[in-house]
Amino acid sequence: MTSDDTTTETSTDTETGCGASDASDTAETTTATKSTSKCGATTPETESDGGVPNASGAATDTAESTSTCGDSTSSSSTGCGSSKQSTTEEKVGSTVEDFDADSGRLVAVGLGPGQPEGMTQRARGALLDAEHIVGYTTYVELLPKAVRESAEELYDTPMCGEVSRTEEAIDRALAGNDVAIIGSGDPNVYALAGLALEILESKGATAGMVDFEVVPGVPAAQSCGARLGAPLVNDTVSISLSDHLTSMPTIESRLHAAAKEGFTIAIYNPWSRKRRENFRKCCEILLEHRPPDTPVGIVHGAGRDDEQVDIVELRELEHLGETDLVDMTTTILVGNEETYVWDDRMVTPRGYESKYDY
Repeated sequence: MTSDDTTTETSTDTETGCGASDASDTAETTTATKSTSKCGATTPETESDGGVPNASGAATDTAESTSTCGDSTSSSSTGCGSSKQSTTEEKVGSTVEDFDADSGRLVAVGLGPGQPEGMTQRARGALLDAEHIVGYTTYVELLPKAVRESAEELYDTPMCGEVSRTEEAIDRALAGNDVAIIGSGDPNVYALAGLALEILESKGATAGMVDFEVVPGVPAAQSCGARLGAPLVNDTVSISLSDHLTSMPTIESRLHAAAKEGFTIAIYNPWSRKRRENFRKCCEILLEHRPPDTPVGIVHGAGRDDEQVDIVELRELEHLGETDLVDMTTTILVGNEETYVWDDRMVTPRGYESKYDY
């Protein structure tokens, strides 16, 4: 459904097959692509992690990008953020001084769960107005035909292209174009809105200089919650299990803090072949603080052809990590101490029953 390419753009902007997560993290794949840009500085394709799920689940990404409007051109073959060296060497390739034109507009657009009808009218309008649309390949392919045909240029990169394509979008805007950068779910949930502002700052620009705007979309947790009934109507915390951008000790600390309180918990980027242990540890921590029969909702690929929805007990969750139900296109919703299942729907009471008779 997050991955948001974290967890999952999964996750992560949440490169999650659009709708699985708002994160930029997903299950691994093998990807080879070449993109040519007329207007953007390009940096090495060595970001956080992931790939689009495929039958083999292999994990190698090769990407080559060529730009005629920035300071750097690079090609790399990496394990998608598999080493600290590869992720920390990526640098911004141009500054605001490299552009002579009046700056244009940059809009970070959330596509929601993935299907055209799940996109807000505001998001659709922003995309129809954009001259250039920049995004992860899967997201670009999922755009409505009318949106793709209305754009002067479409620029896409494969998984692990978060930083390079975000800079590409910024450089196109600095060169005077009206640019939309897209991601699944919402741009502020494990996605690229923050990265865009960070890169703008690093270039010596300001958000106002390029007329920066965020167009929200429906986050993965809400899309999945709608498929499960009403699990999220009280206080909720979201936690990504991807440790490519957040250390596992920090993730464990946050799981303990959330699980011992009365929050429902949305788990993004729950499982991949590289991160079996993260999922196992998550289940262990949850069981330290929640009863084994706590309801857990699982939504795989929400809004996609392979969507699966199930409700299980917390004690069963760990065993599902090795199944097709739980991967980086899955969002998991863990109930609190009051959550129950009624007629195959998860229900988390808001508290009305303590105030009213019904």
